[in-house]
Amino acid sequence: MRLLYSQWDAKAMSLQQRFDELRKLFNHILLQTGGDVEEAYSWLDYFGKKYGLFDDDLDLEAFKEMLRQKGLVTKGDGQGGDGDVLTTKGIRAIRKESLDAIFSGLKRDAAGGDHRTPFPGASNERLPETRPYQFGDSISDLAVTPTLQNALRRGGLEDIRLTEADLEVHETEQSTSCATVILLDISHSMTLYGEDRFTPAKRAALALSELITTKYPKDDLEIVLFGDECFRVPIEKLHEAQNGPYYTNTKAGLRTARELLMRKKHQNKQIFMITDGKPSVIDEPDGRQYRNPSWTLDSKIVNKTLDEASICRRKNIPITTFMVARDPGLTEFVDKLTQTNKGRAYYADLNDLGQFIFVDYIRNRKRRVR
Repeated sequence: MRLLYSQWDAKAMSLQQRFDELRKLFNHILLQTGGDVEEAYSWLDYFGKKYGLFDDDLDLEAFKEMLRQKGLVTKGDGQGGDGDVLTTKGIRAIRKESLDAIFSGLKRDAAGGDHRTPFPGASNERLPETRPYQFGDSISDLAVTPTLQNALRRGGLEDIRLTEADLEVHETEQSTSCATVILLDISHSMTLYGEDRFTPAKRAALALSELITTKYPKDDLEIVLFGDECFRVPIEKLHEAQNGPYYTNTKAGLRTARELLMRKKHQNKQIFMITDGKPSVIDEPDGRQYRNPSWTLDSKIVNKTLDEASICRRKNIPITTFMVARDPGLTEFVDKLTQTNKGRAYYADLNDLGQFIFVDYIRNRKRRVR
């Protein structure tokens, strides 16, 4: 292999570093604009002028051109305007950056993160432990050293003969697959009183989707947004999600997640719900909605939502709730939901939300599949 060397260009390196920092800010703005590139450009221009982010070497137009050259954005098709739009590569970059940002703060988990279980079973991952050979074991798992030691102990150096009783094989580590539904609350209260709870929640969902699709390709992932109603979104559209003037139909979200999971072939199924906790609407049998416009919890809505959590428990679908609020009444509801479902709940600060999600996702997989 030939290598071509050139003179070190500190200025070019500095330009690349500045571009990378601007790109991170740009991606963060994109999460808040629902993936609208042109609106993100406008905000970046505003911040650039206010904080001096640009100069003659790298102004906004040069930054746009670098994004295009790297294949992160491209010109639109004209139907939705002539401005730039994100490419598939650009969308993937947002998910990957979300994943990197969250994992950079995680401590190393001694258990690892490959969905391994603490039980031996069929897998390609060998363990140092060995056991006697049994009919049906693969010869590729043969433990040579222990096998020879058994033969030596039995016959000595003068009479080394292998018998079936001498054979030892490596234990292998059993891995599991899982079907997961991420429920993301898009109700009005996710950006209440100027506190943005939604952007960190969406970033965590993006990071988790990137983790599952890249590291665990055999897993199945569905994403469901819930406000007045609930609906599925593809991973490629998750970055466009925005919350709005909606109530919180937690019951419908859980029901939709359960129905999706029951169609999956995976033995392990789970729901991750990211919310501020307060259910405020349910669907009536006649198709109308019963809403609670007050700030208090409505007993009818609460009980119907808990009924859905109970159904999930009977279907062996645990619910892990990640709270982005600490109001006593809301945490009391989540405690009841968790107890009913026998699931899990994390009352995380917004900055730690993603870390809790990933730690729990990995640990939740450590069980035996029968």
